[in-house]
Amino acid sequence: MLQIPKGQTTESERAILRKLRVWIAALAVACLMVGVGIGAMMSNRIVVALDDPPQSAAQIARAPEALSASFAEIARRVEPAVVNIDTVAAAPQIAEKGSDGDEEDSEDGENPLLDMLRKHTRRPTKGVGSGFIIDPKGLVLTNYHVVENMTSIMIKLQSGESLRGAVVGFDEETDLAVIRVKPTRDLPTVNLGNSDDVQVGDWVLAVGSPFGLEQTVTAGIISTKERQTDLGASFRRFIQTDAAINRGNSGGPLVNMRGEVIGINSQIATSTGDYNGIGFALPSNIASTVLRSITSEGKVRRGYLGVYLEPVRAEFARVYGLPEAKGAIVRDMAADKGPAAKAGLLTNDILVEFNGDPISSAQDLINRVASTRVGQTIQLGYLREINNKLERRTATVTVGERPPSSTRETPEEKGEGKPEMVKPGAKPEPKSDRPALGLKVSDLTPQIANERNLKGLRGVVVQEVDQVGLAADAGLTKYMVIQRVNRTSVGSLDEFERIVNALKPGDAVVMHVSRYNGERITQSIVQFTFQ
Repeated sequence: MLQIPKGQTTESERAILRKLRVWIAALAVACLMVGVGIGAMMSNRIVVALDDPPQSAAQIARAPEALSASFAEIARRVEPAVVNIDTVAAAPQIAEKGSDGDEEDSEDGENPLLDMLRKHTRRPTKGVGSGFIIDPKGLVLTNYHVVENMTSIMIKLQSGESLRGAVVGFDEETDLAVIRVKPTRDLPTVNLGNSDDVQVGDWVLAVGSPFGLEQTVTAGIISTKERQTDLGASFRRFIQTDAAINRGNSGGPLVNMRGEVIGINSQIATSTGDYNGIGFALPSNIASTVLRSITSEGKVRRGYLGVYLEPVRAEFARVYGLPEAKGAIVRDMAADKGPAAKAGLLTNDILVEFNGDPISSAQDLINRVASTRVGQTIQLGYLREINNKLERRTATVTVGERPPSSTRETPEEKGEGKPEMVKPGAKPEPKSDRPALGLKVSDLTPQIANERNLKGLRGVVVQEVDQVGLAADAGLTKYMVIQRVNRTSVGSLDEFERIVNALKPGDAVVMHVSRYNGERITQSIVQFTFQ
């Protein structure tokens, strides 16, 4: 290091050296403070890291083990309450020769083989299903189709015990049944959870007896909610899952990661008859309502209006000038005069309010009416078209009791809306950029009206439907009578063609149609976009 000898510096140089020492000292203090700050931050970061250390490869590898342990614990808790259901339906004995009073065909009567076949009793039909115990005194919940028309029902517990069961009550609308057994002790049970809380992607377990293999557990996730598999079944909105469900699983529980039943395994979508990756479980909240009704009244009583409803879609809202696509359209009335008809409601009325609350959809109205006590009065707000203007009105309706599905007439069950296969016309249609309905219609003549039981109708009758056209996609079928298009009555082929020719791509189309369903003339509404 270079040093300056003492006595050889001037006063000005000594002043400069003093200032330099001060700056060096200040710089040292500043460095010290910065170092302390950085050290504190590093120390804090180390503390945080120690509090929440990153997952190691071993910890990540153990994650599936934790999930597996959860599955094992849930299965351990649920399996004791899951039962196997063996059913038998006795077959009638074939009548012996002469039992019906017919003494003819004496040659056949002398054939010993035919005599043996006549006297032979057919084997009973056997079935297998699943269920689960919901009351320690012996109540079991399952699917109705598992026990329907069965003469013998045996409930087998996990312990190996077999108990004879009897049907307490059932509900065809939701395909649920309650069975009672008489145990000598309290039985293990499972709890019904809140199916509204489940989310798409949640893990679930399905427990049951596929192919009679008792206490089988499969795992999967919730694929979607509110899945409708049958348009004629208003009260079946399923939880869809990819947990393996096969024949014999019907009636078994679908449980969440808390071991609560959030669904009753009821259906599968399959091309082979067995598991294809898509299963359906009836939500537990629906099952809870049915269970309460059966245990308290012996049956399920639902409210009923006596109308067939059509949803208000975007096309209908545009054509009728509605602010939004909400509400329910009365497309037809029940054959017998139901509560709605007695209150003055008519076909084509648009129901928009239930007891002062907006109606969001046709299904929303069905659910509200069904949950209303039979005999209770309700206020329905509706819109009725008078001289091409919608007038707002109110009707007071006394809710009736919904008849059983087996006796209730439904156009859907009579083939309403099912397209017919039609041979394409010999004359090819000219190519055009303009959309085509894919429809051939004619005037509704008295002869056609007589032949097709369409008397009293005014409009044009559908003669052919192109199965790849707009009309087929919208649900129009052969021999339907188109009576109105976009709020304009159709009385002839010329009027129909004039209306259709004025349509532009993107226009909304609403058609009021009627057809004979084999018993009576029914009405419906077709909604689609001209594109």
